[in-house]
Amino acid sequence: MSQSGASLAALAVKFAERQRSPHCLLVKEHQVREGTDTAHPPRRTLFVLNVPPYCGPDSLSRLFSRCGHVQSVDICDKPGPGEKKDKLTSKFFDHKTVKGFQVAYVVFRKPAAVQAAKALSQQGPLLISTESHPVKTGISKWIASYEASIVDPKELKAEVDAYMQDYDKKMAEEEAKAAKEEGVPDEEGWVKVTRKGRKPGLPRTEAANLRVLEKEKQKRARKELLNFYAWQHRETKREHIAQLRKKFEEDKQRIALMRAQRKFRPY
Repeated sequence: MSQSGASLAALAVKFAERQRSPHCLLVKEHQVREGTDTAHPPRRTLFVLNVPPYCGPDSLSRLFSRCGHVQSVDICDKPGPGEKKDKLTSKFFDHKTVKGFQVAYVVFRKPAAVQAAKALSQQGPLLISTESHPVKTGISKWIASYEASIVDPKELKAEVDAYMQDYDKKMAEEEAKAAKEEGVPDEEGWVKVTRKGRKPGLPRTEAANLRVLEKEKQKRARKELLNFYAWQHRETKREHIAQLRKKFEEDKQRIALMRAQRKFRPY
């Protein structure tokens, strides 16, 4: 995509009444070849540069609504062809942190609105943040971002449960479809071979994994040569003596207990 051939106009904006130095948005008409960017039609799209991360689509829509009806506002990390974005399905897992300044494409209903938006550069600083529609910046923005990052356990659990239900339903439908098509040749006579057969794979559960590890341990123990080295002889004797001593101490304690209970009958 090429944005050359048109001069940029500096549009001064302020995000607060007490802000001394205005922020400049660089605007120009979006120019591309016909048919290359269907999401951002030429002559009706305003290309905006130097958009701060705290200035969202709603703020830009309110700013340029004075020039004409705004159909859509698309904010991107960098200039590029307009692509259809997937709808966010989760506020917990699809959240994207905005870093740095961005670019925006403001699509108007009529081409005359683009020229009117460029003419705003002749006016004084325009106020974006109002009492009815405040734009949070600085510490207020950081506090709001931190509060938004705190996850509600109940909402998260409800969303995860709903996702797992949909997933289980989808897997059940796929298994039913696979079972229905099992052994049925396709149009060319080929039969699809699935992983399900006479010997299905082991279930990947914790109990199954423990049984496999135990079998492997027993197999290694059978292959190990016992009492082959001198140190193995010493270890075996030491362990045998330790077991005898342990048994002797246990017997002494049991005899002492029986004597204390007066149930010891030596004769």
